[in-house]
Amino acid sequence: MLLFACVLVALAVVVTPALLIQPFKPQTENHLTISHALRRVSPLMTIALLAVVGTLMFKLWRGARLWSRALMILAFALTTLGSWFARQNHFEWMFNPLTKVSYAAIGEAAFVDDADLVLAVERNGEAAAYPIRQLAYHHLVHDTVGRVPIVVTY
Repeated sequence: MLLFACVLVALAVVVTPALLIQPFKPQTENHLTISHALRRVSPLMTIALLAVVGTLMFKLWRGARLWSRALMILAFALTTLGSWFARQNHFEWMFNPLTKVSYAAIGEAAFVDDADLVLAVERNGEAAAYPIRQLAYHHLVHDTVGRVPIVVTY
C-alpha cells in the first residue's frame, strides 16, 4: 500500500498545478499559491518518492507473484514519469514561439486590422506597436526601440 501511496503522491504533486493553472481560465490566488508551492517542491519530492518506490520494489520483488511484479513495474514507471514531468514547463508547450518574426512598417502590416488594439512604445523618437491579439498568445516580445532594449508583455 505504501508503494502505491507514493505513486499517487508523486503524480498528484505534478498534476495538481496543471489542473489548477490553465491558460484562458479564471485562476484564484489560492490556486496560484498552491500551484507555485507544488512546482517548487515537486522536482525533489518526486526523486525522493522514486527512491522510496525503488527500495520498496527491491524488498517486495522476491516474494511477489507475476501480476504483483507487473504492478510494481507500472508503479515505478508512473513515478518515473511524474519525476520527469516535474522538471518540465508544460505551459510552454501550449504557447509556440512565433517563427520568422519580422517587423513591418504601418502600411505593410496587413495582418493588423484598423480595429485591432495594440500596445505602443515610444523611446528617443522611435515608435513601435505590438498587436494585442498576438501578444495574448505569445506573451513576450524582446525588442529594441530608440536604442533601448525592452520586453513587451501582455
